[in-house]
Amino acid sequence: MDLFTKSQQETLKGRMPLAARMRPEKLEEVFGQDSIIGKGKLLRRSIEADQLGSLIFYGPPGTGKTSLAYVIAQTTKANFVRINAVTSGVADLRQVVKDAEERLGYYQQGTILFIDEIHRFNKAQQDALLPAVEEGKIVLIGATTLNPFFSVNAALLSRSRLFRLVPLENKDIIRLLERALLDKEKGLGSYRVEVGKEALAHLAEAARGDARLALNGLELAVLSTAPNDEGVRVIDLKAAEESIQERAVVYDKDGDQHYDVMSAFIKSMRGSDPDAVLHYLARMLHAGEDPHAITRRLLIHAAEDVGLADPLALVVVQAAVQGFEQVGLPEGKLILAEAALYIACAPKSNSVLAINEAEADVRNGKYGAVPPHLRDASYAGAKLMGHGKGYKYPHDYAEHYVEQDYLPRELKGVQYYKPSQIGKDKGVAKQLKDS
Repeated sequence: MDLFTKSQQETLKGRMPLAARMRPEKLEEVFGQDSIIGKGKLLRRSIEADQLGSLIFYGPPGTGKTSLAYVIAQTTKANFVRINAVTSGVADLRQVVKDAEERLGYYQQGTILFIDEIHRFNKAQQDALLPAVEEGKIVLIGATTLNPFFSVNAALLSRSRLFRLVPLENKDIIRLLERALLDKEKGLGSYRVEVGKEALAHLAEAARGDARLALNGLELAVLSTAPNDEGVRVIDLKAAEESIQERAVVYDKDGDQHYDVMSAFIKSMRGSDPDAVLHYLARMLHAGEDPHAITRRLLIHAAEDVGLADPLALVVVQAAVQGFEQVGLPEGKLILAEAALYIACAPKSNSVLAINEAEADVRNGKYGAVPPHLRDASYAGAKLMGHGKGYKYPHDYAEHYVEQDYLPRELKGVQYYKPSQIGKDKGVAKQLKDS
């Protein structure tokens, strides 16, 4: 039952932010996301044919997740129900499923359930949806800003098709802004407005791919600018700058962004790109990443990626970790930066990964008894068992080296450590070859 009169509905609509009023009603009004809704793409064909299975829309804010759901609501013959995971519980879901069953039984009409912020549903709430989705009583469309592989039950995810939305390009945001300026019914077309190219470009750039932020920034600029003598509201670059706050760095410390940015940081150190290393380090620090997570990676990669090509890397990083503990932020960022740059700029060798091969052999039972001459001979009775017999003390020989067997007999001839031809590692290779 509709609780609002038509005039009340119009009043409410007029109070909606510009981004909500300009929400597209058909696919032709959706800008960007051509990779999933371009001509001939699966999602576009499914929407146009009104033949949808369960879907998960995943992407940053303002990329069109809710807009796509709204387009589906306008085009489908199925009953469209929208709930928000923040304000709804299991009881609400059960009521939706019950209504869907009755609608399907009495009128042969399907139900599409759109759940915004589905990642906020706990396991029990998500599990409550499974039977209805499996039996086809409802078609689920979920929207989430978090990686669904971390935030959505595997069982529910396996029954849905995943579509990833990406931040809009500046040109698409500018097209949206221009359309809003011309639309007299839903947009700002009833105002006399002149917006400079620099102002539009700034709104698009500052939004960082978030169409909602750009549209609402434009609306604030128009409404807060007084008309000039000719009755025109002139939006210049300064007005645009004042009307939009740059979007905060997107970073979820327990999810997708944490892993993606940390991964890029690691790979940039390994790839010897100091500029990228500083970028991702700054991004993590700005977003409030746990500094201990950063220092752990620095220590690991000083050994893993630099290793014996420059053994001092581990010493430098260890000193940096201790120094950071004493100084803390904000000055400690200089210490972290020095350590990260050292790793990025150092020669690289991953020869220490030989430990993995040795560990695999041990795990698979490929080992033997310690050779008698290497066994502990320090306790009473050890020599009676032959422990230590025949051991050659290297320091008694020229250049403090003597050839003898160290590996178990079953592993004779195995080579785990393969020195690289880089940095100090190259010298080690020569030393072993000459010995």
